[in-house]
Order: sequence, then structure tokens, then C-alpha cells
Amino acid sequence: MTEKGQRWVPHSSAAAEEAGSGVIRRVLAYTDGLMCVENHFEEGAVGVLHSHPHTQITYVVSGAFSFTIEGETRTVRAGDTLLKENGVPHGCTCLEEGILLDIFSPMREDFV
Repeated sequence: MTEKGQRWVPHSSAAAEEAGSGVIRRVLAYTDGLMCVENHFEEGAVGVLHSHPHTQITYVVSGAFSFTIEGETRTVRAGDTLLKENGVPHGCTCLEEGILLDIFSPMREDFV
């Protein structure tokens, strides 16, 4: 498991954990104020609609996703970026297997 303040985080050392059916999460580098998380989605996997008290930026590394943010739904693909401010409901369905890179501020204590 990655530790808070760990300067170097090789991908091979970041623990993979199931974050839902067809979703594998890896917590990468983080501090109290910022956290980087990789999520690998199988096609058809769902990130259930939810909200949290963290601002979240998602970068689509690969694949395609149908994302809903505060009631608006769009299809996003590799290279797209999404902003979800704290308390805003959001969720997704994976249309083509892919990876999302999430940045949270502050860090998600529930992930460690």
C-alpha cells in the first residue's frame, strides 16, 4: 500500500483493490491536501452515482465513458478532463475498457 508523502510510487508497488464490479483502484501518490488515484474499468463497469466533500479532476487516460455530472451526461474519451466540485453528484458507465486518473483535494481518507 502506498504511504502518505511517499515521494516515488512505482506502479508495481501500488496495491490494486476492487472498487466495484469490473473496477480496479490503485492509490498512487498523496498528501493530506492532494491525492492521485488510477481506476481501471472493464467495459460495462459502473461508477455508481455519488458525491463527496472533495474536489475531483478526472483525466481519461484510455477508453470511453458515459459520464453524468450534476444531471448532465456526456461521452468522454482519452485526453478529456472532467471537473467535479465537492458535493456534486457524478457517476459513469464504461463504454470501452479504459483507465481514469483521478486527482482529489483534499485526499480521500476512505481510500487508505
